[in-house]
Amino acid sequence: MLQLYFSPLACSLSSRIALMEAGLEARYHLVHLRTKKVAEDERDFRGISPKGAVPVLVLENGERLSESAAVLQYIADLKPERGLAPRPGDVDRYRLQEWLSFIGAEIHKAFLFPTFWYQDDASLAKPRARIAQTLSVPSAHLATREFLVGECFTVADAHLAWALLLLRPAGVDVAQWPPLAAYLERMQARPAVRDAIATEMALRKAMAA
Repeated sequence: MLQLYFSPLACSLSSRIALMEAGLEARYHLVHLRTKKVAEDERDFRGISPKGAVPVLVLENGERLSESAAVLQYIADLKPERGLAPRPGDVDRYRLQEWLSFIGAEIHKAFLFPTFWYQDDASLAKPRARIAQTLSVPSAHLATREFLVGECFTVADAHLAWALLLLRPAGVDVAQWPPLAAYLERMQARPAVRDAIATEMALRKAMAA
């Protein structure tokens, strides 16, 4: 069985969404990112991944994959009939990779990561100055489209839905970009997306209690 190391509402949420959209069973291991401990047994998570970051997907043969772009595409390719990624060689596969790279670099690492990890005005000045311009790109793209790539939900949508979900607690109201607000509403109406978010929000709430 696949195993996913995750932290509630971290970028690994997109991998949970992808697994659920693909109809794949997995064992989930909760990780405390600040202490780098696996919750179930207090193992040092850096023994699983020296990067100390989620997601980490343990494959059926015991090999490990990290980085959302790689994990998401691997999950999609396990169930190609679900259409979660265009097939290799299709130009849209490269558009999928383009969006995964953009979300990971320009929204996640450039804005969400410093917002939730540093939380001081000096560190956040530049990220906050750039985020409006960054979000205008997917907003314009989605003004006339239902999904990021092609005509169906892909793992790129799982990743963007996660990123948009985190914007409000990061102090950015997605309603400023109506196409993004409408898109997020559509994504959250999908059963797998809704259930994945609810599961991780419940875990986050329990951890904070």
